[in-house]
Amino acid sequence: MNKSAGAFRTISEVAQELGVPKHVLRFWEVKFAHIRPMKRGGGRRFYRPEDMELLLGVRDLLHRDGYTIKGVQRILREQGVDAVKQRGKHRSAGASARAKASSLPARNRKPPVEPNVAAARPVHGDLRKQVLAAIAELKACKDLLESGMTVAKRRRRAASA
Repeated sequence: MNKSAGAFRTISEVAQELGVPKHVLRFWEVKFAHIRPMKRGGGRRFYRPEDMELLLGVRDLLHRDGYTIKGVQRILREQGVDAVKQRGKHRSAGASARAKASSLPARNRKPPVEPNVAAARPVHGDLRKQVLAAIAELKACKDLLESGMTVAKRRRRAASA
C-alpha cells in the first residue's frame, strides 16, 4: 500500500525510500539541527513531507555531490534550508521510478547501486594530466633534495677526515 505525498512516514519507510540505514537518519538528526521529526510515545519518529524534502537534499549533497557533513552544515547555515530542499526536489523525479522498482518482486529488481563519491566529482582528462605531472615534478624535487643532502653529508665527512 502506497502512502499519499502528504502522509507522515516512519523511520523504516524513510530509510527505505532514501536508501540509507535507519541509524544514519538518527545520526543526521544529531548533526543537522534542522532535521526534527515528530516524536510520539515511546520515541517513535514520524517524518513530515517537509522533513522528507530536507532529507532528500541532505542525502544528495552527501552521497551524490560528495560534500562532507561540515560542508552541508555550511550550506544550511549560509544558503538556508530551502536551498537544500530544492536540491532534493530536483532529483526526486527519479525517486518515483525507484519506488516503482522497489514494489516489483525481488526477482525482477536490479540490486541497488551504491553511490560512488568519486564519480560525483568528475576529474577531466586535462586536469588529471596536470595533477599527475605536478606529482611527478614534486617527486623529482624530493629526489633532488635527498640526493643533495647525501652529497652535503659526504662533503662534511670528507672535510672532517
